Amino acid sequence: MVRATPFLLVLFLALGAHGKKCSLTGHWVNDLGSNMTIPAVNGNGDFTGMYHTAVTATTNEIKVSPLQGTMQKGPNQKGQPTFGFTVNWSFSDSITVFTGQCFVDSEGKEILRTMWLLRSRVENINNDWKATRVGTNIFTRLPFQE
Repeated sequence: MVRATPFLLVLFLALGAHGKKCSLTGHWVNDLGSNMTIPAVNGNGDFTGMYHTAVTATTNEIKVSPLQGTMQKGPNQKGQPTFGFTVNWSFSDSITVFTGQCFVDSEGKEILRTMWLLRSRVENINNDWKATRVGTNIFTRLPFQE
């Protein structure tokens, strides 16, 4: 039994990293330097929060903007849920929808992989072709902030 102890310890540690669940709550930063805060996710998977973008295509002053979303709560999520949220930009006539998945990497770090569509208001239907942009972002968790 004494010889099995180191093996069991290594096995426990290896399985523990894969057993970690990814949580959307907290402070996040993406690859462009934008910050997002999700204070809580309710029992239905719904959440609200704030998004402070680091980039914009407008000349307007950037302001913190509200977000609203939902997380999949189904039994097949395995602790790495899919989610979606909308940011209603406070400083422009645009809105962005994000969809993604919350992952735990091999080092135990939580990562949000997302794809987004940004819809900007245009003057008329003839300019509709240039009203939607698409992109991806990777978010990593920021340390706890008060």
